[in-house]
Amino acid sequence: MAHSSHQVPADAEARRAVKPVICYPTETLTAPDLTLYRFARQGAVKTGEVLVNARDAACFEVPAGHFFRITSVEGPQVGDLNLWNRDDLSERFYSGKTRALHGTHITSGERMWSSFPAMRPMATIVEDSLDWYGIDEFGGSVHDVIGTRCDPYTGNLLAGSQYHHCCHSNLTRALADHMGVSPAQAEPHVHDVLNVFMCTGFTRDTGQYFMKQSPVRPGDFLEFFAEIPLLGALSACPGGDCSAEHSSDAAACYPLLVEVFAPEAGALGDWQSPDLNGYNQSHGR
Repeated sequence: MAHSSHQVPADAEARRAVKPVICYPTETLTAPDLTLYRFARQGAVKTGEVLVNARDAACFEVPAGHFFRITSVEGPQVGDLNLWNRDDLSERFYSGKTRALHGTHITSGERMWSSFPAMRPMATIVEDSLDWYGIDEFGGSVHDVIGTRCDPYTGNLLAGSQYHHCCHSNLTRALADHMGVSPAQAEPHVHDVLNVFMCTGFTRDTGQYFMKQSPVRPGDFLEFFAEIPLLGALSACPGGDCSAEHSSDAAACYPLLVEVFAPEAGALGDWQSPDLNGYNQSHGR
């Protein structure tokens, strides 16, 4: 991190010692009913699956009130997840607000929130087989909402490369194929991701985003409850377990499995999809 040549003020230590304040206290948020969700999941029946090939992406749909599970299969692999409202792609996952509400990494009982003006829960994490990891001595944790997704534009900027199997391009191709449109038409819908299974943090000395070898092993999974009808796209990152590099044809990469489950009729009681955000959108006019 660059430092200026300005003189250090006499009260510098006192300024640094000021205690932080949480920006968005979440005590007033309605907590997800994990007991209900987990009860409904017990009797749920599998309705479909999609195998996401290494260095590629695939789309999947999940009706509201159903579950989907992402599992590492064959070898340690991280994935980049996009979510949209299946019926209105302008409502999509908002990683920045999810981060502001829940923190840099999310786990069981926390939610993926949608973009303005809808701003409501899209999906709730019900089970996380890596919830034991916590935060390690480097400040690393899993399932982050701080990374943007590996992309060809940053690769070109830093290395002059033309790499086409980074997560941004993978998601673009998958969405284009699903919608039956060109990559140019699909690309604007691709957005910042939930980095599933990826182990990341910020360095203490320079504040830089880092990745390290993911603790994920075959059989590890992250499972969600769909709060609204969802269209998802998942990329099996070309970094594999991200132990060394991403956007690479050299890293060992493996598939990811997405499975969808339907609960038994009546298992969710009177549950309903969350309403759109209640702000009146007048913006003071």
